[in-house]
Parts: sequence; structure tokens; C-alpha cells
Amino acid sequence: MIIVITPEAPVQNETEIINQLFHEGLDLLHIRKPMISKEEMKSFLNGIDKTFYPQLVLHGFYNLTMEYPISRLHFREADCLTEGFKSYADEYSISTSVHDIETFNALGKEWEYAFMSPFFPSISKKGYGEQSTVMEDIKYRNNQEVKLIALGGINENNISEVFENGADGAALLGGIWECNEPVNSFKKSRKKILSS
Repeated sequence: MIIVITPEAPVQNETEIINQLFHEGLDLLHIRKPMISKEEMKSFLNGIDKTFYPQLVLHGFYNLTMEYPISRLHFREADCLTEGFKSYADEYSISTSVHDIETFNALGKEWEYAFMSPFFPSISKKGYGEQSTVMEDIKYRNNQEVKLIALGGINENNISEVFENGADGAALLGGIWECNEPVNSFKKSRKKILSS
């Protein structure tokens, strides 16, 4: 499974690129836009082909599920502690983020998957993840109920390594949006997975 996360700041022709990514086989798109208003978010969603709405995952703006046929929601690690996700768990597919294997192993089966990061030094956040041991720590995984999605510094050059080390999927952010040709970068990453 390959997931793409939107950049926080808008990118020129972003929704057109997103539609192309889906046409090229993107599994899921996480929409993480913490700095935009509800109206801007609606405008953003309206730019995405409706056939792909089942593959969209909202980070916030959860009430938009009343207006759009979106059934996937993502909750931050902090939201897990407050149990703010529980009212959504029965009706929606929910995912979360963790930063160590102990937290991942403790997740309940209500979670479809969890991002675990940082796998490699981040592409979009310079300096972040340089001392991380997340990839080595996967060998201590004992939770098979929840899919483990690798995040952090992943691109077409190292995506195969993620799967070789036991991740169920990879999430791309900087590996897509920090390059000149996002769709080509995605195609190269996907080709690596399909050929391994």
C-alpha cells in the first residue's frame, strides 16, 4: 500500500496532481491542511474527482463527512490519549500516528493502520529523524491486527527497504511534493514495489 500525504502549504495545480496520482494507482491520500479554513477545505475537496472520495483520509474537518462521501479519518497520537476518536470508530475507518514500537504494539484493533515515523531522515523537515531507530525496532512488532505504515524520508530510492523490513505500506510526503515531477516520483516508487 502506498499513501501520499498532502503538503501543509498549497502547491500549484495540487488537486490536478492528486487526480493524476490516483489514476497512476495511488491507494490513499491523507489530506493534512492545518492552516486552511473549512471553506478552503471544501474548495480543495471539490477539485478532487468524486470517484476518489472513498480513498481520501481527513486530518481534521471531520464534520465534512456529512457533506462528502468520505469514510476515512486520521487522528494524531495526542488524540488517542484523549480518546477523541472513539465516537468515530464504529462508523469510519480510522488511522493514527505513532513514533515508537511500544505505542504501536499497544494499539487496539479499531485502528486500520498507523503511521510509524521517522523511518529515514525527513525530506520535508530538515534534520528530523537523523537519530531514529524506528526501522530497526520493527523486529519487536507483536501487533498484527493493525497495519504498520512507514513514514519519514521515503522516496523511490529507499521505498523497497521499507517493505523488506516488514512494513505493510509506505507514506510519501517530501518524496512526492519536494520534487519537480511529483507524478513521476510516485510512478517510480510504485514500480519499485510492484517489481520487488
